[in-house]
Amino acid sequence: MPDTSVAPRPVDDAAPRRDATQDNSRAEAPATPAPGLTKPPLLAAGYMLGAVVIALTQGLGQSLLSTNIQQIAGPLGSTTQEATWLMAAYLAPNVSLTLLLFKLRAQYGIRNFAEVAIAVYVCVSIGHLWADSFESALVLRFCAGVAAAPLASLAFLYMLEPLSPPRKLTVGLSFALTALFCSTPVAGLISPALLDNAGVEGLYRLELGLAMVSAGVIYLLPLASPPRAKVLSWLDFVSYGFVAVSLGACAIVFTLGRLYWWAAAPWLGWLLALGVLAGMVCALIELNRENPLLDIRWLASGEMLHFAGVLLLFRLMLSEQSSGAVAFFRAMGLQNEQMAGFYWVVLGSMVLAGALSALILKPERRSLIHALALVLLAVGSWLDSTATIQTRPEQMYLSQLLIGFSSGLYLPPAMSVGLIAAFKRGPNYLLSFIIVFLTTQKVGALLGSALFGSFVTLREQYHSHALVQHLTSADPLVAQRLQQYAGSLRAAISDPVLRSAEGVSLLSQATSRQAYALAYGDAFLATACLAAAALACLLLHEAWLFVQRRSAAAAVPA
Repeated sequence: MPDTSVAPRPVDDAAPRRDATQDNSRAEAPATPAPGLTKPPLLAAGYMLGAVVIALTQGLGQSLLSTNIQQIAGPLGSTTQEATWLMAAYLAPNVSLTLLLFKLRAQYGIRNFAEVAIAVYVCVSIGHLWADSFESALVLRFCAGVAAAPLASLAFLYMLEPLSPPRKLTVGLSFALTALFCSTPVAGLISPALLDNAGVEGLYRLELGLAMVSAGVIYLLPLASPPRAKVLSWLDFVSYGFVAVSLGACAIVFTLGRLYWWAAAPWLGWLLALGVLAGMVCALIELNRENPLLDIRWLASGEMLHFAGVLLLFRLMLSEQSSGAVAFFRAMGLQNEQMAGFYWVVLGSMVLAGALSALILKPERRSLIHALALVLLAVGSWLDSTATIQTRPEQMYLSQLLIGFSSGLYLPPAMSVGLIAAFKRGPNYLLSFIIVFLTTQKVGALLGSALFGSFVTLREQYHSHALVQHLTSADPLVAQRLQQYAGSLRAAISDPVLRSAEGVSLLSQATSRQAYALAYGDAFLATACLAAAALACLLLHEAWLFVQRRSAAAAVPA
């Protein structure tokens, strides 16, 4: 586990010397930590609040971009499709760079590592204020992805720092994951005010402000650092180069594949093949090293593959909220300011779930908590599957509360299992596991968004084709609707031919909205079925383990 010893206090040469009486009185009444803490309560609260600030700094860098991609595209003179390259540029280095951070931290120390990381992020945030072209914004987003990579690990470490070892796997995990994954609703809540007051520059100012506050936290509240050791070798950089190409290629493909469409752009296939080939070369190098950057054998063990598969599956299902509900409302024509209540519900459910997880999380309750989370996810997705073009955020408050609550309940127990497995192999595996966990979560979120969006696109084409077949001018209802659309434009368009053409266009748009509503309903229903299937597999697995335990207990007397 990360070192929990208290870092030595820096010596202030300018401070006046105290006499022996003052020193004795200080020794007699030290600031005692509260139960479950390794630091005084106020200092512990400072560390945990600092973890939340750093987590929001890291998360909002991407969430503000994805939430306001259309508003950002306009000032840069690009289309929405082109502006999506900004997200790909941010994620390409971000998903892989955390893998190299473990050895950098071990060789140069946590404090030096944190100070350099946040200083680079502040400089990149300042540079965004002068980004006035698409090309410059693309370069800066790539640099921002590099600079933000260490912040997620630092948020974890700051949340775990003031807690005693038993609390790290319950309170620490629950609060850290809640802080890391609540950036999307926060971005949706604050974006309208920022854009109204200062435009796109307001988003960049917020990033800069959070980066500077995080810098203050890191400089004022140092992390305890273990003794440094020279662990870097030239093969680490070679291996990381192949990992960066592999994960970066996958990030670009998953981000842009749905927009350019998978089979329509040959470069997507070549890029994905390059990523797979680079990953294979990296595995060959790491399997033949004594001190690998990644322990492929451990990560490929049955326990870790099961763990990664469970997390990936749940991350795919959580796309129902992050990529499904928000995209559905946008397809229906709603903007962020009209979804403020929706974002508050999602944020509140995540915070409540994190607090409940901190109270009830124990290793023996993991299966029960996972079962409850899957039930909530299945019920919430099933409720969403009845959405129509008349559905507004108020009608989905209950379902999204259930889904947000399930996300906050599921991840902490799952991660605690991986942490225990890493701890059994030695303290050095813990931070490595955290880095791998964060990387898989990022890739899983990208894959889930790509699969969910592609499914919606395919189902929209199916429903659109089915609806258009029944729309003929000979149908009295269709003719009446065309007359209504054309009549609504009589005050603006005097030419009856143009009015009729515009009426046909309006009917086509209404048909497209109806097809999208049906497509999203299918996607929500598919998510509910997937959650129900995962719940059934979990129950069968627990039943099999129960039978094994009973058989082993019965065989002991014999």
